Amino acid sequence: MSYTGVYDKTIFFNPANKYSVISVKTTDRSVPEKARDAYRHRDRMIRFCAVGYDLPRTDQVSMILDGEWLDGKNGCQLHVTQCEEVVPQTKEGVQGYLASKLIKGVGEKTAAMIVGRFGADALRVLEKEPERLLEIKGITEGKLADIQASYAESTALRDLMILLSPFKITPVAATKIYEHFGARSVEILRDNPFELCQMSGFGFLRVDAIVLKNGCSLNAPMRIQGAVYAALDKQREDNGHLFLTDEELLKAAMGLLNKNLPLPQMKVKSTEVAPVIEDMLLHGRITCSNGNYYPVRCFAQEDETALQIAKIISAPSQQTDIRRTLETVRAKLGVELSQRQTEAVYMAFRHNLSIITGSPGTGKTTVLKAVIEVFRALRPDGKILLAAPTGRASRRMAESTGITDAKTLHSALGLLGEDGAFQKDQKDKPIDAALIIVDEMSMMDMWLARQFFTRIGADSKVVLVGDADQLQSVGAGDVFRELIGCGLIPVTILNEIFRQKQDSLIAYNAQKINTDDTDFYYGNDFSVRKCKTQEEAAEHIKSLYFMCVQEYGLERVQILSPFRSTGAASVEQLNEVIRETINPPGDDTIDLKVGGVYFRNGDKIMQNKNNAKASNGDIGFIRQIARDEKNEIKILLRFFPDREVEYRMADMEHIELAYATTVHKAQGSEFDVVIFPIIKSHAMMLTRSLVYTAITRAKCKVILVGQLGMLFMAVHKNDTGKRNTMLGKRIGLYVKAFSTSKRVSGTVEELEQLKKIS
Repeated sequence: MSYTGVYDKTIFFNPANKYSVISVKTTDRSVPEKARDAYRHRDRMIRFCAVGYDLPRTDQVSMILDGEWLDGKNGCQLHVTQCEEVVPQTKEGVQGYLASKLIKGVGEKTAAMIVGRFGADALRVLEKEPERLLEIKGITEGKLADIQASYAESTALRDLMILLSPFKITPVAATKIYEHFGARSVEILRDNPFELCQMSGFGFLRVDAIVLKNGCSLNAPMRIQGAVYAALDKQREDNGHLFLTDEELLKAAMGLLNKNLPLPQMKVKSTEVAPVIEDMLLHGRITCSNGNYYPVRCFAQEDETALQIAKIISAPSQQTDIRRTLETVRAKLGVELSQRQTEAVYMAFRHNLSIITGSPGTGKTTVLKAVIEVFRALRPDGKILLAAPTGRASRRMAESTGITDAKTLHSALGLLGEDGAFQKDQKDKPIDAALIIVDEMSMMDMWLARQFFTRIGADSKVVLVGDADQLQSVGAGDVFRELIGCGLIPVTILNEIFRQKQDSLIAYNAQKINTDDTDFYYGNDFSVRKCKTQEEAAEHIKSLYFMCVQEYGLERVQILSPFRSTGAASVEQLNEVIRETINPPGDDTIDLKVGGVYFRNGDKIMQNKNNAKASNGDIGFIRQIARDEKNEIKILLRFFPDREVEYRMADMEHIELAYATTVHKAQGSEFDVVIFPIIKSHAMMLTRSLVYTAITRAKCKVILVGQLGMLFMAVHKNDTGKRNTMLGKRIGLYVKAFSTSKRVSGTVEELEQLKKIS
């Protein structure tokens, strides 16, 4: 049902996503009694609350609202699915609308001049002939661009809602579509709705069902193209593949196209799919190399990364005799380096790019300290960059090496987030460091590898450090293992454990896991609490957590779980149970709802995406939830070790509770105590690399909760499966091309020639 009304006042507005809660006044007596404002106003008009996105916040227009009445803690509100603005077609009405500050760059004075020139026809001119606004004194081309962009934005979201309303897509989803595609959202979706598949939550099958209902034929090229894109994206997201072979792609695409078709005669045939794939290749929509089909961006990531690595390892390396310097550093640090540790230090100075790998306790940090001190002695003015994929990993580097300004890779590269946006003037700018050391390399995916290797300066030495036995990167690619396996980069494998504390069993058991040895050492710092079900495990975990927190502190104890949301021992359910016990609500507690999660003062939280204020993986506490003088919510967070930031509601989208977290999210982090459930209902997720990564997050104590049989099963289940990537082979091709060319200056033309050779 539709309701016509006029804006009364703003109750809440989020400028980041234009989420609006407004009071609307109307004479419509069909508004439900329970939704009406209880206060009797002098104008005798009915007030009700409307909730939606980019609702008009001016009384210069009438609005026609479609939506659904829903009850909530704030009473009965109209949740708007469609809003149409009705501007009075008079000079006064149009001028009032233009002067309402809804359109950037148009104030009262400018609005008066526009209406004075074009009269009631001003809105048609703004929409159809905007260049005529340049006839108005004071409107420059730059100001006109701002006016056009603001007007387009104010109408695009409403037009999008009208387009999507038959498909029962919520205003929240529509806003995400607009944020993804921008002002061209309506145009893009009218031309090819399968573009929606680029977005999380809009899989091929969901979009396909909508499109088929609207008359699209089963073998339409648009539909087949959508399935091809979706097949490549699904394998990239689910299995980390950068490409699919021709057979794999054809099979995956046909599986999507024919999934829900009941009759054999309805099935789309391979002879209909193959020509569309060829057409996509011809028009550059996908890429093929040696029979491997890539999304265009994935091929560019792999190819450019391989080219830059080949340039680094093919360039002459400056040789320096470090024998005497290393002896001095050994004495200064008071350490004895093993033969392999010594080789690793020499390797870092003999080659432009080198790799150090090994499990915990094998002395990687000692080697890095030695490399840094030798470099400082040889080049006192040379800049050193220490970096890692996560904030916690970079801070661990700072603590262990003494270089306090270790950074995340995103910060070092000037990246603002995961979408490739850069800080001002940072794109393509080489990293300003003579020695670059990157830790936790197993977490680096191909996207981040491209950003990193294309920014290394010609005179920099690069040392990559990591543990190849950990879980593979969350993103696509298998960069660290490919670099180790290509045979072109010098690698030192540290395999001798140096932690000699009598009760330090974690490092030894980690090594046993990697050799299929289940004859573990048990003791105070490595123990198993036996149980069978998730419910039993959850009870044990809760009691163990409180006990360990009392001894070590809340910051230093972490629950890790294989599952995010399934079962009592999953991350989400453990977070709820433990939070309600360790941080229960009080009489004055404010519960802040963000999505489907409630937060309160004192909660342990984690940032799950990089932004300007915090890094992915940062853990901390909520210190305060309050309202400012404008009645807007502000949240004060303290991230470990002692960094306070202020968040608004829009920032909280990427905050989650962190009493428990997944093993993947814990990569790059280290805690004194790790509690980890390992039970039969988790069998699907339990693998050698997952268990290995979980227990190696602990410095002092590991407590496994569950069944030894499941632990033994996981140790023998190696999941470091081969991901579809040609990075190592492609590096080899470029190195061969460099070695056979007479001269390589690095110009664009010559590099293009090298690509053709390879």
